[in-house]
Amino acid sequence: MQSNKHRLLFSLLLFLGVLSLSAQEDKVIPLTIKKQKDTIVAPLIPADILGAPVKKDSIIQDSTSKKEPLLADIVKRKAEGYMRYDRKEGKIYLYDKAELYYQDTELKAGIIIMDLAKNEVYAGRIKDSTGVYSQLPDFKQGNQIVKPDSIRFNFDTQKALIWNSRTEQQAGLGSIGSDAMKVYAEKTKKENDSVYFMSRAKITTSNDTINPDYYILVRKGKFVPGKKMIAGYSNMFIADVPTPIALPFAYFPMTTGNTAGLIFPTFGSDPDRGYFLQNGGYYFPINDYVDLTLQGDFYTNGSYGFRGQSVYTKRYKYKGNVNIRFENQINSQKGFEDYSRSTNYNIQISHTQDPKNNPNSRLSANVNLGSSDYYRSSLNQYNVPNTQNNNLSSSVSYSKTFPAYPSVNLSLTATHNQNTNTDVINLTLPTMQASMERIFPFAKKDGLKKGIIQNINFQYDVNAQNQITTVDSLFFKSEMFDDARVGARHRIPISTNFKLFKQLSVSLGGSYEDIWTLETYNKSYDETTEEVVSEKINGFDRYNKYSFSASLGTTVYGTWTFDESKNIQAIRHTMRPSIGYSYSPSFEETYDEYMNADGEYIQYSRFEGTLNGAPGLTQSSALSFSLQNTLEAKVKDKDSTATEPKKISLLSSFNISTNYNFQADSLRLSPFRVNGGTTILNKKMSINFSANLDPYAIDNKGTRINTLNINNGGSLFRLTTARANIGYSLSSKMFDKDKDDEDDNKDNGDSYVAASGGRTDDLFGTADNFNGRPGNLNDDEDEEVKENPLYKNTIPWDIRLAYAVSYSNPNRQDEISNHSLMFSGNVDLTPRWKVGVSSGYDFKNQGFSLTQLRFERDLKSFRLNFNWTPFGTYERWYFFIGIKSSILKDLKWEQRSQR
Repeated sequence: MQSNKHRLLFSLLLFLGVLSLSAQEDKVIPLTIKKQKDTIVAPLIPADILGAPVKKDSIIQDSTSKKEPLLADIVKRKAEGYMRYDRKEGKIYLYDKAELYYQDTELKAGIIIMDLAKNEVYAGRIKDSTGVYSQLPDFKQGNQIVKPDSIRFNFDTQKALIWNSRTEQQAGLGSIGSDAMKVYAEKTKKENDSVYFMSRAKITTSNDTINPDYYILVRKGKFVPGKKMIAGYSNMFIADVPTPIALPFAYFPMTTGNTAGLIFPTFGSDPDRGYFLQNGGYYFPINDYVDLTLQGDFYTNGSYGFRGQSVYTKRYKYKGNVNIRFENQINSQKGFEDYSRSTNYNIQISHTQDPKNNPNSRLSANVNLGSSDYYRSSLNQYNVPNTQNNNLSSSVSYSKTFPAYPSVNLSLTATHNQNTNTDVINLTLPTMQASMERIFPFAKKDGLKKGIIQNINFQYDVNAQNQITTVDSLFFKSEMFDDARVGARHRIPISTNFKLFKQLSVSLGGSYEDIWTLETYNKSYDETTEEVVSEKINGFDRYNKYSFSASLGTTVYGTWTFDESKNIQAIRHTMRPSIGYSYSPSFEETYDEYMNADGEYIQYSRFEGTLNGAPGLTQSSALSFSLQNTLEAKVKDKDSTATEPKKISLLSSFNISTNYNFQADSLRLSPFRVNGGTTILNKKMSINFSANLDPYAIDNKGTRINTLNINNGGSLFRLTTARANIGYSLSSKMFDKDKDDEDDNKDNGDSYVAASGGRTDDLFGTADNFNGRPGNLNDDEDEEVKENPLYKNTIPWDIRLAYAVSYSNPNRQDEISNHSLMFSGNVDLTPRWKVGVSSGYDFKNQGFSLTQLRFERDLKSFRLNFNWTPFGTYERWYFFIGIKSSILKDLKWEQRSQR
């Protein structure tokens, strides 16, 4: 019985189960289990965020509010390694050359992880099989770019933690390249879009972002992009070596455009004037068109100086600058015998107007005036070349055109010319010039003029001046006006021209002049002093004069042709002879006379010594002659593709002129004047010459006599004066096959005139001023070329020569009055080493002129300059080393000797 219990129980359960299944076929019995809402909510990620297309439901959505999505914008991403979205963690993983674009943020890195729940992103580098990190993050938000080792950024709070960040700030106006500020920080906390807090930050302008040759280490700092950086204790490192150059706190401006700020001075000592501060000051950016720079010098013995410079520019209107410099120089100390005090000044003004601004009205200025010895005795003497300048000149002019027929041009001009050797100053305050256009009263309205009648024309012009001659010590004082001369000249020229035999050009004309003056002079002989006394009579007076002239000229061509196989295929000689005649009557009615000590009557004019002088006493009837020559050649062009031969100039000009006065009682023939010039060696050498040839002989006293020199036992002509100037420039570019033709055609004449009156080239040396100008050591050359220059069998070099010689022999002295050679040259020994020399030798006085040796070294972020004048009046040396960037140019060291 016991063994069958289990079988009976199993059979019973099976029977009940069958009954239950058969009962449920017709009826569903629900379970009594209570439904509960799950508390776990999975993040909803719209398909458009992940980049997949979204299907829009056609059923109208419920109007009830729904939960906002976690992201505020579309996430665009890509990676070469893999892209993975972890739904459980709510994160997006991008690996290997990953890129993420979200809102205004662009992020590129080796690895990027975006936490969708926290709206936060992390980016970092990746390590290869060798353990080397690569693909540094590149984070860009708006205009700010940061290149760290890793970064953590929250899109909601806009805060970030950045490790080993690298950023570049374009500080200054138009800063590029080495002039941009680079900031490296071990750890950076981004508080918001405008404030960063940095720890152990490095500031540099070096182009080498891995191993900068210098940097300023900031322990703690607050960084405002595009504006400033305020730092705590900071000191300078050179090649990772700390230097004693340190500050307890520092301020680094990083604003773009013009910003006001201090100009750091130069420290030093002078054996005569004590310790000094030089070139310290302040910069004022007044507005977008005008700025102002104020600088000053101070010496402990009481000497001082100040300089003010303002530059202004308005596009399509005008531009210019004003530069005022003043120095108060004190030697020794009060109470000593050698005590002295002097003041020097210099004023430079430049103004140019755009011709398109107002074609009928124009104002221009080019002023350079001041003390004659300013450049030579200045305490702050940087500009060595200007010590050789012996002339200062200025001009300020305003012109106005009235275009209605007949048009009139009116101009007012103030001029200044100052000889710094003699201290003589000539001024015109002002000169008024007015002229009316040429009128053809008998010409047809169609403008065509034929024959002698239709070509008759006349003009009217007036020139009025207030001319002053004074000296440097009386300049800007009332005494300078004591000897002022005021006058005006009215002139009406009448002329006509026509052709004779189709080959000769004939010109006929006459001129009427009316001369006004505000002072005249009465002369008499004083028997007491036995001198001729000239008495100035103030008051208006005038005289008139007239003259007639005629000229006949033509042009003659002569051509010699050669075989086309020759290098020289043709030579053409052009001659332009001209013969002229002029007649002027005697104006003896304007002359008076006085009796001298010998009882002789001496004639004089009361207009002698006035601005425009006196009319002629004797009648003049003179015949003039001139001959102009040019010589050109056609040579075979080296370019085999050229279809025409190349034209070159053999002789640019060769002119001869003289005149013969029929009314003179003696010495009727004037000396022959000869001048000419040419350029050779592919226009690299310019040659100019002139001479005077006198046909008359001189007596034992050196006075010309009415005897031809050939009849006095001499030659046909007597060479009285002669001058020759040769300028030559040579450089390695001339031998470069890839050189530009434009470089060969540059003018080699005397066009190197600076605003200060000196030269812009280095023939007289270069300025010892490296603080206010950018580096000049091949700065336009690519840095990569300097690091890895291509092999060449030549190195860049240039040479300039200027030779001048003058011969004087009016009284048989037969001497060389001037004989000198000036030269300068530069050699780029390496892409970063440059040496130069400027000097000259005076063969007349047997001595060297101003000699300067220059050594320049490009130290990447730094530049080194050493200028040395080894002997002479301006003997000195100057050493400078400083940062090339204008942002940190005050980090420098300079030392110079006293002359």
